[in-house]
Amino acid sequence: MGAQYSVTTCTLVGVEALEVIVEVDIGRGLPGIAIVGLPDVAVQEARQRVRSAVRSCGFSIPDAKIVVNLAPGPLKKSGSGFDLPIAVALLCATRQIPDSWVSGSLVVGELALGGAVRPVRGLLACAHAAKAAGKALVSAPAPELCNMRDVACNGIRTLSELKREPQWHAPRIGPVRKHVPGEDYADIVGEDVAKRALQVAAAGGHGLLMLGPPGSGKTMLARRLPTILPPLSDDERCESALVHSVAGLDTSALFAGIRPFRSPHHSASAAGLVGGGNPVRVGEVSLAHNGVLFLDEMAEFAPHALQALRQPLEDGEVVVVRTGYRVRLPASFMLVGASNPCPCGYLGDPERPCTCSQSKVERYASRIGGPLMDRMDLVVDVRRADPADVLRSGSGTSSATLREGVCAARAFRARRQARAGEPPDAAVAGTSVSSLVERCGLAEEERRLVETIARRRHLSGRAVVRVLRVARTIADLDESERVSQEHLLEALAYRVREGEDA
Repeated sequence: MGAQYSVTTCTLVGVEALEVIVEVDIGRGLPGIAIVGLPDVAVQEARQRVRSAVRSCGFSIPDAKIVVNLAPGPLKKSGSGFDLPIAVALLCATRQIPDSWVSGSLVVGELALGGAVRPVRGLLACAHAAKAAGKALVSAPAPELCNMRDVACNGIRTLSELKREPQWHAPRIGPVRKHVPGEDYADIVGEDVAKRALQVAAAGGHGLLMLGPPGSGKTMLARRLPTILPPLSDDERCESALVHSVAGLDTSALFAGIRPFRSPHHSASAAGLVGGGNPVRVGEVSLAHNGVLFLDEMAEFAPHALQALRQPLEDGEVVVVRTGYRVRLPASFMLVGASNPCPCGYLGDPERPCTCSQSKVERYASRIGGPLMDRMDLVVDVRRADPADVLRSGSGTSSATLREGVCAARAFRARRQARAGEPPDAAVAGTSVSSLVERCGLAEEERRLVETIARRRHLSGRAVVRVLRVARTIADLDESERVSQEHLLEALAYRVREGEDA
């Protein structure tokens, strides 16, 4: 006589966990386990892991035909997290364990051949799905679940614990690694203009490109940017940790408030940067959500991969379209790039002549592309440090000083918006054009200045708006209610490089 039972689990689609029903039917036929419902290879391999784990833990598998159906059928199922729900459904169907132990639960986990339950990527997304459904989450007691509230996380370490009424294990925080910043802007002496540009970028969440010869310190400057950013807010911690959990990465630093800093190699593909694949996996822009994406040797990236960044920079998200569904991936990040000005790297260097032809220089610069350059709010030239400045390392403007200015500017912006009755935004870049012009409070003299330089330098409409955004941030750094001519001139200096049309 046949037996049936069903258990609720989930599968990852982008950064979201969608509910899946695991139905087990035991009936007559050739002995074996068949899994249906669009399973991928990892789900199909669950048959062998479940069989070995169940027997290793002292349970038995009936000598019958076992059909496992994953509903809804049209949804593609992926990952090894189906092992535990299939095993539990099988044990409940054969009455080897009471169904009351797992009823009202969302079960997810990978099984070792000996029966140990292993955590899977995306447990935070699974916990959110369990919370939305009003269920408890049964899984391995992973440390990242310690930060979940309003959802019961019942940990199970091995399948053999179900031989008696389980004593669920609460998730335990693993060894806490203290974040000791080993890098400080005080190490860099003589790059005050670049430091000021980085402070402005950090205060307003602006994109920044640094151009300079090899060894000028571009990478050193960029890698110290997280030391002047304010810590993640509670909501930002949850958002960023969810993305990293789905990618199978450690989330402890994010829950400690440290903003993500991603620095992919220039050989990264477009899908690696913005996400994609089937099933959809998050890219570097999503892993940098609420943090910094640093592209070193930016001109060496494939042009089509760089141009794929344009839409995420504007919208703060990536939309991946697949047959029958769309996936939205969060991607609100600061883009920081570093590049040599030419193939040899010494264009404009006062001491070492450039050996590149004009055509090579133009071709190298075109690899970044005008549309992406138009989206970079600040462009600064970084010169090679004087040997005397290198020997004075440690006496430059410190990260603490720069961070103090960043935090003060963001606090002033919040107060200014509250006084004006405006909804707070994460950065100036999130405001509309009309609202931005109103917030700047430009007098007639400032308006004429912007119009004159914009016409002379052939600035696009987007470039003008971005100049105003940077100027508004500089005014916030000065705690000024309105944007003055000095603020506009500094913003334009970051936008218009000597000898070039923007």
